[in-house]
Amino acid sequence: MEYAGKLVHSKSGTTLSDPSLYRRLMGKLLYLIHTRPDLNFAVGHLSQFMSCPTNDHLDGAKRILRYLKGTISTGIFFSFAGTDFNIKDYTNTDWGGCPDTRRSVSGYCFYIGNALISWKSKKQQVVSRSFAEAEYRAMALATCEAQ
Repeated sequence: MEYAGKLVHSKSGTTLSDPSLYRRLMGKLLYLIHTRPDLNFAVGHLSQFMSCPTNDHLDGAKRILRYLKGTISTGIFFSFAGTDFNIKDYTNTDWGGCPDTRRSVSGYCFYIGNALISWKSKKQQVVSRSFAEAEYRAMALATCEAQ
């Protein structure tokens, strides 16, 4: 996903005359993220616009398809040979990343050895007043998953 190009509900492009194409494409991409965690954030972000998609949202979905074409052999690979079974956790958040609601987006991923076993990206339910508060909420979300 293009980092500088933030898509919003109200100001991006012209509304599609037939949104069913966009909705079907997003449904297929949502199914695909179960084996392609690298698509999780971009597909999750674009799925917010299914009620009223525009041509800019469709262009974003087509960008994901071009990325898929270039990385066809990428996916989850489970290999436990010669690795330890330690659990590793990575978590991160942005502060006020959603331009519409000003809510932060938190994400985490868990590994056993080198194998990715769990991941999530979610918009926080409240508007954080500081970056530290947003990070704290992200860590709490990851801690609940770890338990």
